[in-house]
Amino acid sequence: MDLQLAGKTTFVSGSTRGIGFAIARGLLEEGAAVIVNGRDAQGVGAAVEELTSLVPGADVTGAVADLSDAAQVRALEASLAEVDVLVNNVGHFEVKAFADVTDDDWQRYFDVNVMSGVRLSRLALPHMLARGWGRILFVGTESSVNVPADMVHYGATKAAALAVSNGLAKLTRGTEVTVNTVLGGPTYSDGVARAVRQVAEAQSVPAEDLKAAIGAGNATSLLQRFLDPQEVADLTVYLASPRASATNGAAVRADGGVLTSTL
Repeated sequence: MDLQLAGKTTFVSGSTRGIGFAIARGLLEEGAAVIVNGRDAQGVGAAVEELTSLVPGADVTGAVADLSDAAQVRALEASLAEVDVLVNNVGHFEVKAFADVTDDDWQRYFDVNVMSGVRLSRLALPHMLARGWGRILFVGTESSVNVPADMVHYGATKAAALAVSNGLAKLTRGTEVTVNTVLGGPTYSDGVARAVRQVAEAQSVPAEDLKAAIGAGNATSLLQRFLDPQEVADLTVYLASPRASATNGAAVRADGGVLTSTL
């Protein structure tokens, strides 16, 4: 299926690795131009170089910015004005007891998980509405619907981002601009893979065996395994396309069935 993304300009926040990188690659493979984002020049440069190698002829550039910093987001205003597709992917998570999460931790999570999407969307949405077409995607998580007890700060901030997405969609009524969220399930991202390797090393077991055991041990998962970042990316790229014109204000699940027993 031709997703009709050729000629579209896209911005993917937090896209130097993991799900964001997979989304950037998917958009490039569909012919879109992609602006890759990360906090440091070395990481952004490496991602641009790798994507250029993976997708010959790709139109890919980099934007170095810490999106938790309002001033650094404002510096992207000119680029965001030209964007047809904005993917709010950047996010931060960690397992931490509720009593140990400080006010500063909460503020950092809101700045990254909520305000980055608010600020980027505020810059991009008016131009999309003026041009008459656009896509804003929030890469969310099933944890925003079923908040983990050991990641209350993460789940709560991602729930806030889900609410922002729903509200923004209502501003697009009667236009060809859409705003949606992808609710991803447990995904074997770079951060998760690193944590699994560390635990496997400490327990003297193969990392692949531990990965499989964790996936199979998730009682609410229908897939009984971790998702691959590409599986979340594929749905995101579709929703970014003109083919998804009838989907707006939605929270579309790519969660492997983990929400089945909670909804």
